[in-house]
Amino acid sequence: MFPIFRLWLAVQKAHHAPPLQLHETCIVPMRVSLFTDCDIFLEMNNGRHLTLFDIGRFVFSVRTGLWKEVKRNQWGFVVAGSSVRYRKRLKPFQRYEQHTRLLGYDDKWFYFLQTHQIGEVWHSSALIRAAVVEQGKILPTQTILKVMNQTDWQPELPEWVSAWIAADTLRPWPDSPTTRSV
Repeated sequence: MFPIFRLWLAVQKAHHAPPLQLHETCIVPMRVSLFTDCDIFLEMNNGRHLTLFDIGRFVFSVRTGLWKEVKRNQWGFVVAGSSVRYRKRLKPFQRYEQHTRLLGYDDKWFYFLQTHQIGEVWHSSALIRAAVVEQGKILPTQTILKVMNQTDWQPELPEWVSAWIAADTLRPWPDSPTTRSV
């Protein structure tokens, strides 16, 4: 189940936090909930990491001003790809920070690096490919940046992100000829 109350609370706090620039890291303090985050091994469930990363991107969008434009224009958010690494377990009631950073963009997609960490120790990390949509169609990133008056921010994507993008384009879809069984 999606943590609606947690999202609402995080967004309310974000409205009172200082604004961020697109290149800045958004940090959200969190705590592992025994009843909603943990699996039978008493650690945060792997799928829950991704669900909670959604909250971080919402907070990032509020603090950078993107959320205001999304609401004003009746746009939405979509995630179209992710690569997740898990390194250390998060146990019940453990406090940690969620870091969200926009690494850059191409014509269509924004690329986020999100981590769950305690101090400098990363417990999980995700590369997220996301977009802003209008009536089910992806808006060009330049459209979003123009509305936000951020067209001068043009970071070069890290090499590892570019390699992930290239590798992901090689991955076949289930209905492609390379994945059909003989």
